Parts: sequence; C-alpha cells; structure tokens
Amino acid sequence: MPGGIKITFAGAADTVTGSRHLVEADGQTILLDCGLFQGFKTLRLRNWAAFPMAPRRIDAVVLSHAHLDHSGYLPVLVREGFRGPIYCTAPTRDLVEIMLLDSAHLLEEEARHANQFGYSKHQPAEPLYTVADVRRCLKQIVPLRWGSRQPQGVFDIMLQPAGHLLGASIVTLMRGKTRLVYSGDLGRDDDLLMAEPKAIEQADVLLIESTYGNRLHPKEDVEARLAAMISQTAARGGTLLMPAFAVGRAQALMLAIQRLKARQAIPDLPVYLDSPMAQKATRVHRKHEAALRISRDEVEALCEGAEFVTDSQASMALAGNRFPSIIIAGSGMATGGRILHHLKSFGPDARHHIVFPGFQVPGTRGAKLVAGDRQCKIHGQYVQINAQISQLEGLSGHADQAGLLQWSRHFRKPPAQVFVVHGEREAADALRSQLKDRLGWPARTVEQLESEWV
Repeated sequence: MPGGIKITFAGAADTVTGSRHLVEADGQTILLDCGLFQGFKTLRLRNWAAFPMAPRRIDAVVLSHAHLDHSGYLPVLVREGFRGPIYCTAPTRDLVEIMLLDSAHLLEEEARHANQFGYSKHQPAEPLYTVADVRRCLKQIVPLRWGSRQPQGVFDIMLQPAGHLLGASIVTLMRGKTRLVYSGDLGRDDDLLMAEPKAIEQADVLLIESTYGNRLHPKEDVEARLAAMISQTAARGGTLLMPAFAVGRAQALMLAIQRLKARQAIPDLPVYLDSPMAQKATRVHRKHEAALRISRDEVEALCEGAEFVTDSQASMALAGNRFPSIIIAGSGMATGGRILHHLKSFGPDARHHIVFPGFQVPGTRGAKLVAGDRQCKIHGQYVQINAQISQLEGLSGHADQAGLLQWSRHFRKPPAQVFVVHGEREAADALRSQLKDRLGWPARTVEQLESEWV
C-alpha cells in the first residue's frame, strides 16, 4: 500500500513477552520496544533466531519502559548492527542500565555454571549477550521528556505517562495527520507507586496490550492480605519469601510493609532486600520521586526498615537463617537470580511461605509453582517444594480488563484499526472481543511475524 504504514509484529504477538513492533513508512523504520522472549523454551529460542529485519536498516528504537520483555534484546540488536538512537524517558534510561547490566551478569554466570557442570547441550555454552554488549548499547540512548515531540525521519515521536512502572510511557508516532498509538504496558488507577495512565484521545491506529485482557484484579485489601500472610507465617516460625521484580514490585512491597509496620499490623520481623538490582532501582525511584504518587516522606523512607543484602556471601548466609523474617529477592518469576538458592533452602520446609506478587509468564518457575507444581528444577537438579505457595495479584502493576477498557473509552472516536498485542492467546482474544462488543472497535489479534499495512 504505497504511502501507508507497514507494521510487522516481531514479538508479543502470540504471547505476552518479547515486545517488538516494526513500523515502516517512506523508507524509514522505527522499532517499538526491543524485548526478550521469556517463559516456555520454544519462546526463549526466538531470542537466538535472526531478527526479521537487518538491524542496520532500523533507524530508531522507542522503548515504552525498562522491563526486560520490552528492552532486553537491545544489546543483541546493537551488536548485530543497529546504530540509531534509542528513545525513552530519563527514568527508563536509568532503569534500563541497571536491568541490562544485571541481565548480562546473570547470562554470563549461567553460561559459566553450565560449562562447569556440563548440563548445557551446547559446548561451550555462550551467553545471549555480555556486559560489553550492554555498555555499547547504552551509549545510544536518548532521553525524552513526556509530552515533547521528537522528529525522527518522517515521524514525530511523543511519550506520555503509562503508569505501570517508573518512566513507563505510551508511545505516539505521528506521520503527517496519521497517529499510531502504542499503549506499552498500562498501569492501574490504584497502583501503590505510580499515577494512573495518561488519557489519550486520538489514534488512527492503536496497538494495545492485553496482559490481563481476560481477568479482573481481585477486590481485596492488598495490605490486609499481606499482613495476614506475614503474621500467619511468623506464628508457625516460618519465613515469608517473596520473589519480586527488582524494579517496581520490590519498591511497592517495601512501601506496603513499611505502612503495615507503622500501624503495628504485623510482627516487627527483619526485612531483607536481597537483590542488588532492586537496591539500585530503589535509589532511582528516589531520584525521580516527582513521577511517583506517594509523598516525599514515604519516598525517603522506602529504604528504612529493610536491610540491603549486598554480596553473594551474605545472601548465602541468609539462606541458612531459620528465624522468621521477610526476604524480598529477584527475580519475580524465579527465572534466575538469588531467589533460586532461597527456593532450594526454604522451599522444602512447610513452615515457610513463598508469595509471588504479580503476573507469572506461562512456562516460568513462578507460573508452574503457582499452578501447583511441587518440584522445581534449579541448576539442573529437582527440589521438593513443601512451603506454602500464594500469589498476591493485587500488587500487579498491570491494568486488568476493566482498566484497559476504561482507558480505551477516553478516545474521542474509535481508531480505524486496533491490534491487540502483548497477551497470551486467551487474554488477547478476550480483550479483542470486549473492545468489539462493548466499544464497537475494529479490533483484532495478530500472529508472530505477521505484517499489516494501515
């Protein structure tokens, strides 16, 4: 279609991970997000496949936010030839640096561990990318302010607050009179840390996420439920182990625990933040406090009452602790990081309680445990899990189906075309149906590597 816009869905099309959307017009190409595929092995293998377009042909990348399923493929893209700007907000830039460096360290460590113990099918095992790859891609990041217009070839780029995560943005691409809006990941109206997503009134083409497209968040008092979990676990002499995303959920958990302690609603247990990345991310939250909805006093107090576990030796010692406590450790879906040796240590004991505060991508350890699995494969060995398992969905940073529909109602007229992305098939199709039946929108789901002219 000469003169139109071509969109290729190179990720987050038939799944909730690997967000990558190529937008082409008049010889210019912009990549919306550059994420890692996570979860099932068949999805993770896509990270090793050649990118559907030669990276050197891409003119710019726009990041909606810092989570790895939206930013984690950047080091590979740059290593393979991408030389253009990477646009995002300043908070996203700061968080991306932390998350990509941590991811590279983990990938390098996993490769070393696999080579040492010989459990990889590849000889030698190689990391998907290295710390050196990350440092190269960070040099190409260009921070933008919310609401400003950034020219990029035939497009103008504008970012607006999406809630969800510090610095997260809704992306608008403007080409003449045509507006393409990409929701990124939308937050909740009642998020503990972040304000509600910005209302957008105009779009000719809309790409909307559907992580919670088939679900509603439970109507519960999150702090009250968390207080009950902590108190009941402590009463039986157990530790509450919380695999938490280092960016966003760890800070929300510390805020909730801080409030509960201030009200004396829970025992005065020691709280350990066993995630160097979460510690750095907490400092970034304090640096960009103006983007948060909590008071300056609460921002300043985020780190109070929690002991930062810095080195691996202290973390291993903490894994041997048998006194009741609260341990917050990465990663949030138990895919890697320090949470793994805590699962090995605390998991077999029924006194303890493992609480997953947020969405679990299908195929991850977290999703399997929440679904009822009681054997967990860690570092090539199976570990019996007898500890209590719970999921605290009330702390999720994603808008649910009702929230997605409410945000959509702000548009003055229906977009000419709506593509439902970034959701498992059932969730994406449920949101598609709701957008069509309730709002009368021409919404459809998409397939991996499908291209569409608009």
